[in-house]
Amino acid sequence: MSGYVVTGSASGMGAAVAERLRAAGRPVIGVDLHDVDVVADLGTPEGRSAAAEAVLEWSGGQLDGAVLAAGISPVPGPDRPRRIMQVNHLGTVELLAALRPALAATGAARAVVFGSNSATITPGVPRHVVRALLAGKVDRAARTLRLAGAVAPNIAYAASKSAVAEWARRAAVTPEWAGAGIRLNVLAPGPVATPLLDGERAHLSPAAAAAFRSLPVPVGGVGDPGDLAEWVMMMLSPAAAFLCGSVVVVDGGTEAWLRAGEWPRPVPLHRVPGWLLRFRAFARSR
Repeated sequence: MSGYVVTGSASGMGAAVAERLRAAGRPVIGVDLHDVDVVADLGTPEGRSAAAEAVLEWSGGQLDGAVLAAGISPVPGPDRPRRIMQVNHLGTVELLAALRPALAATGAARAVVFGSNSATITPGVPRHVVRALLAGKVDRAARTLRLAGAVAPNIAYAASKSAVAEWARRAAVTPEWAGAGIRLNVLAPGPVATPLLDGERAHLSPAAAAAFRSLPVPVGGVGDPGDLAEWVMMMLSPAAAFLCGSVVVVDGGTEAWLRAGEWPRPVPLHRVPGWLLRFRAFARSR
């Protein structure tokens, strides 16, 4: 048996993806905290290990695709920043790394990681926190964020989504992923009408609620889980054969409104590899 694993499949965008895959006749292995095939807490090492073991058993060691949609929101709570980073970052990268051999076994698998536009529109996210997450040092990152006070969960959320996107982009182009036929990409939504967003908004202070309402969304409103699921279906399809290490932002235009001049930009000369300099010289000589 092969099939598709979807984390966070009990609700929200993960549920919408699982529904569309099943409607298309694709076997789905759902992973979440309840009401799914594999019940596991991706915020703990034991939960991630148990999830990987169960998915590999269910799939027979072969997966056509993986959708890593599980995540938690930046609401107040004891040790919440650490929990956010454990689930959103390690719950994605460690589980996906454990499933990589099963994805490679099919020779043409697809993997979609859920990022967020929070990674690029949240101000003041310390780079050293993102670096700590990339190194798997969640406790170190959490200790740093204790100084951030009430906004620590928001920074932890943005940092976790930034780190997971950077990890995916770095991994996607390697022989172990691209070379094994796996197309790994990131979908970065803005606010989407899900229970996660509802929970987050319920905990907002009046000032924070006003700030949320003022967030520029040029097309208006919030996203629909079904629309995001359609993007995932495309990224899992044969049409994504040439899509590798991309971050697809689907946020109603928020990031474009805030950062229109940030991309595209050329690679700084000090970071240009030798082969690209030679190509540039060749192109000028023609």
